[in-house]
Amino acid sequence: MTQVVLSFYQARPLLQAWLRGEVQAQTSLDLGLTSCSVQLDKDGVQLPDGEMVSWEAVEEICGMETSCFKLGSGELHRIQAYSEQFERLYSLMPTSLAPTMLVSGIPMHRIKDTDPYHDTREKIRSVKPVVGHVLDTATGLGYTAIEAAKTAEAVITIELDEAALEVARQNPWSQALFEDPKIQQCLGDSFDVVEDFKAGSFTRIIHDPPAFSLAGDLYSGEFYQRLYRLLRNGGRLFHYVGDPESKSGRSITSGVVRRLQQAGFREVRKAPRAYGVTAMK
Repeated sequence: MTQVVLSFYQARPLLQAWLRGEVQAQTSLDLGLTSCSVQLDKDGVQLPDGEMVSWEAVEEICGMETSCFKLGSGELHRIQAYSEQFERLYSLMPTSLAPTMLVSGIPMHRIKDTDPYHDTREKIRSVKPVVGHVLDTATGLGYTAIEAAKTAEAVITIELDEAALEVARQNPWSQALFEDPKIQQCLGDSFDVVEDFKAGSFTRIIHDPPAFSLAGDLYSGEFYQRLYRLLRNGGRLFHYVGDPESKSGRSITSGVVRRLQQAGFREVRKAPRAYGVTAMK
């Protein structure tokens, strides 16, 4: 059986079903990707493979709305990883659809009035058609690379921190990141790693960096010049910035637009639905 990952979205309906006197329920054991039937009794929830999740464990999951739990060796483990190198805590946070990742408490996807899956699709849609060779500058949970690989010839994705990939490996929604042969992973700082690629290597670049406070160099004019070198003539770039209506978002967006233009990009335009900026070479 594949790994079992649960959140309060799955736990609460199970507990409610048992309190109503039901002995069977439908649930998801992979954060909503698939559904299956489980048995309920006085000891807890019996999974299809015979493993049991106690009601005490179910109640613990119910009370932790920002955590996801993996079942292993009969015990539940919160999905998180601490990076000694960067002194950051990465954890998997559930939403009504695909989970997001918290980096030192900051969500890496939009979760207000949307979810990480649809958030990713908006970013990809902003530079459609996504074809040829694609560069994803910040892997995270791998959603961008996975979505791009559906239509692209190949995708290279860069992740700064191995701890983030440790969380992604335990996320059911991230498995294609490790299984799709069209996706190539690189570990390192995007600011430096992109120097290893040949000029004109990519037809599309999806630049979805962490918050400015965590990775200011990925918003710099020097980095934009490096991305410009990598993009083929006629190629397109999407740059996630953040809420364009917020005070900080407006300020960051105006600076990003100016520096992209100075780096040589043309047709630099706001993409409000994707909370970012698009540009062409």
